[in-house]
Amino acid sequence: MKIQAHSEAIPDIEQERSVADYLRNHPDFFTAHQNLLLNLTLPHHAGGAVSLVERQVGMLREQNRDLKDKLLELVNVARDNDHLSQRLHRLTLSLMEARCLTDVLHTLDDKLRTEFQADVVRVRLFEDCLITPLDDNQQTLRRDDPALESFSGMIRLRRPQCGTLKPEQIDHLFGEHAVVVASAVLVPLGGANSYGLLAVGSRDPQRFHAGLGKVFLTYLGELASAALRPYLAPDSSA
Repeated sequence: MKIQAHSEAIPDIEQERSVADYLRNHPDFFTAHQNLLLNLTLPHHAGGAVSLVERQVGMLREQNRDLKDKLLELVNVARDNDHLSQRLHRLTLSLMEARCLTDVLHTLDDKLRTEFQADVVRVRLFEDCLITPLDDNQQTLRRDDPALESFSGMIRLRRPQCGTLKPEQIDHLFGEHAVVVASAVLVPLGGANSYGLLAVGSRDPQRFHAGLGKVFLTYLGELASAALRPYLAPDSSA
């Protein structure tokens, strides 16, 4: 009995596939047989049944809502990118007005705080890159500092890093301000021969999350590097 029922079900499945293939290959079938649309019904999740036309209209409405949501998401992304571009442009103009290394460092600190909602900004330069010493020793790094080992991969590959850092990394970069940093961005400075790091911290743990886009951060690093280069030792700007 069971074997017979199974064997009888096979032609039904094959027939369903044939009908489905035929309708797929002849999408205008119901144009010539419109009366069928009124007789066909489909089960509805809310109970009862609806005609095929009603079901198609419902599906089109759902697709339309999905497309609207995707379009709105794209518009929001485009708007955010436009605002980001404007802020980067203003930072560029301000850096062009700098007349010394102190001006560059002050501009980066000020603009990243006001334009990019950063809570802590640190530009850490290697001592051997400086033509003249800086007044603030928290702005310098020593290449032989063992604490830099945790940053070696990022510096070598010259790729920005963002997200939650190790406590020792935060302490080393932000010093006395480390206690307020819940998320951070690290941007390597310089070309093949690195001459430092740009560290930007936030109190908000989600402000600089790991999924943050790296393109803008790369641009920021290139811009900061170009602004710093005239005030560093010649062999450090390679």
